[in-house]
Amino acid sequence: MAIRVLLVDDQPLLRTGFRMILEAEHDVAVVGEAGDGLQALDQVRALQPDVVLMDIRMPRMDGVEATRQITGGPANDGPAKVLVLTTFDLDEYVVEALRAGASGFLLKDAPAEELVQAIRVVAAGEAMLAPSVTRRLLDMYAGRLPSGEESVPNALRTLTEREVEVLRLVARGLSNAEIAADLFVSETTVKTHVGHVLTKLELRDRVQAAVFAYESGLVRPGG
Repeated sequence: MAIRVLLVDDQPLLRTGFRMILEAEHDVAVVGEAGDGLQALDQVRALQPDVVLMDIRMPRMDGVEATRQITGGPANDGPAKVLVLTTFDLDEYVVEALRAGASGFLLKDAPAEELVQAIRVVAAGEAMLAPSVTRRLLDMYAGRLPSGEESVPNALRTLTEREVEVLRLVARGLSNAEIAADLFVSETTVKTHVGHVLTKLELRDRVQAAVFAYESGLVRPGG
């Protein structure tokens, strides 16, 4: 079955461009459009998309609040995932959208193939964590954290030493294959460790795990 996508952006021309790209793919179907967060909530309820391509800055309700309501509120009775759109200068609200439950983010000027791949990844239940952009984004966020030596959060004490190591690498934006190569283990082993980390920390996906690592002080800018 085709991946059902809802386009949410206050610029009609951008929505048209995204629609043209996605409708050229045999496994993707654009089921609707919305020009702001409130319209997005209505469309999610009515259309039950698999993936919501979500802009951040919009009138009436921004993408952060819309994401929060779609992923954790009554607007989403189904498995809709949110893929956040951002500009090249890394919108300061993107971190909040990730914390609100977005499964990842994508640059608005990303190549067409990257947009399609991101939607497929998110629809499959994975997180879209582009390493180069993610490191810049999370470094920006982590720069606001206290610089002193804080104690390890209690939640991290539930992790094994290897799980903490894996979490650090996830926060750096590495894929399972890259982590496996770095630790000299199999991808299956890495996947198991990541699953344990998410379960123990009660996190949704790799994106929230990465944000948690920075919030907790486990990973520092440039770390």
